[in-house]
Amino acid sequence: MAVRPATEDRVVDGPTPKHAQLREILRRAIERELPPGSPIPSERELAQRYEVSRLTVRSAIGRLVDEGLLTRARGKGTFTAASRMELQLYLMSFTGDMRRRGLAPATEVLHSGIEDPPAPTANALGLDTGEPAYRLMRLRRADGVPMAVERGWYHPGHVPGLLERDLRQSLYEQLAHHYDLRFDHAWQTVWAEAADRETARLLDIRAGDPLLVFRRVSGHRGQPVEDMTSWYRGDRYQVTMQLAPGVPTEQGGVP
Repeated sequence: MAVRPATEDRVVDGPTPKHAQLREILRRAIERELPPGSPIPSERELAQRYEVSRLTVRSAIGRLVDEGLLTRARGKGTFTAASRMELQLYLMSFTGDMRRRGLAPATEVLHSGIEDPPAPTANALGLDTGEPAYRLMRLRRADGVPMAVERGWYHPGHVPGLLERDLRQSLYEQLAHHYDLRFDHAWQTVWAEAADRETARLLDIRAGDPLLVFRRVSGHRGQPVEDMTSWYRGDRYQVTMQLAPGVPTEQGGVP
């Protein structure tokens, strides 16, 4: 990040707060000079370079992180953010989506077991009270970067022996190969959430950083099979939807 003599690249006394001036200086450098993934100088270096307090630097950087132009990595520093990937609202596996983008997908199984699901999941999957389900938690990576944490429940009556499969591979491919099961319908709900400590640790972000959360109940031939909630890094994804005029249906969302 070069030091320029131009007036616009200096922080001066005046009506515009210094943190706002510094924020715009950094924004110009990010947009014009620094490719995605470039480190920016430390708070101390920026404070010395622009003759401002570290509190001013912290405020300017914090706003750029909130805007998605910068991202923090624990123990490593602050970097220019990679371009956000579009999360399309269609039924495709994470593995298939990453391959389509030219990225190398990888999966780490964090937990698998047979457990009693919470009431909303039992209702969504059509299970009786006290009837167990398969529970699966996985960390998904693309080109080695942690992208999403998935916590899902599966109806054991439709996918018997699922937990004995190689769950590091594409689950949708396994369902198609071993069970001749391809999801043909789903309800999906999307919301924003701040990362808790555990999810932040898994995704290599800070607790409180923004996440995009998707809960999807997917089925096959009218039968619900999967209740999956996925936490995606907010600095890596955005959602774009095509809208058309019309009247909403009477049906609700995910149970």
